[in-house]
Amino acid sequence: MSTTTHGTELDTKIRITALNKRFNVPGGHVVTAMEDFELDVPTGQFLVIVGPSGCGKTTLLRMLAGLEAPTSGTIEIAGAADDRPENAMVFQGDSVFPWMTVWDNAAYGLTMRGVAKSEVTDTVGHYLEKTGLTKFAQAYPHQLSGGMRQRVSIARAFATDPDVLLMDEPFSALDEQNKTLLQDELLRIWDETRKTVVFITHSVDEAVTMSDRIMVMSAQPGRAKAFIDVPFERPRDVLALRHDPRYGEIVYDIWGQLKEEVDKAKKQTDARATVKKRGWLRR
Repeated sequence: MSTTTHGTELDTKIRITALNKRFNVPGGHVVTAMEDFELDVPTGQFLVIVGPSGCGKTTLLRMLAGLEAPTSGTIEIAGAADDRPENAMVFQGDSVFPWMTVWDNAAYGLTMRGVAKSEVTDTVGHYLEKTGLTKFAQAYPHQLSGGMRQRVSIARAFATDPDVLLMDEPFSALDEQNKTLLQDELLRIWDETRKTVVFITHSVDEAVTMSDRIMVMSAQPGRAKAFIDVPFERPRDVLALRHDPRYGEIVYDIWGQLKEEVDKAKKQTDARATVKKRGWLRR
């Protein structure tokens, strides 16, 4: 069962307890994606999650967004305001509406809530300026690069003023130059708002650059394997940060944690392939 309440302590924005998620797959099999998962996220923390493929990272984000229900366990999000959404999600691929202008995309959440036109104008104008999109306000998504479309998604997410911002590998499809620029822009906007963020990435460098704390997830079934506090002060300069000797130490530590889980996941995949092959041979 999944529940969203207002009773969790104010210094804890997200509390996940005894969470389990299972899927029925063809052939009558049941896959346990997450098992006995526990997580507390303090209010205003930028949490980044890394882990091997298939460990349940995106499934976790979808459950936090209310797009999927846990098989068992609870998800609590504290202190959600009645006049704004509990969460906003930025996806890996394009999630902007192709028939809407940049302005209308960014304003969509506010418009749907019936926010006053003057407030919409002020808020959308602010975030388009912050994401460098003011000159493109009347452009359509097909007229923009992939990086600029992701800027629209980020502007829209912050404009809705959610309690929690959920981000699923939002920069993974971008080249390194655009990725670095967008990391910088996202950090600048986040420094203003200090939203609680849960951010998924496969990039260890990105995890260290962006986060206050990093959670390394285990191979399937997904659990919290390790938590790593990131000591760098904010605001941060993405390029300057990588010259800090501590940066390399943290990256090395995370890669060590990840390698164990990636090796474990590979063994699981090889074992399943062997069982399947033997099954075919018996036929």
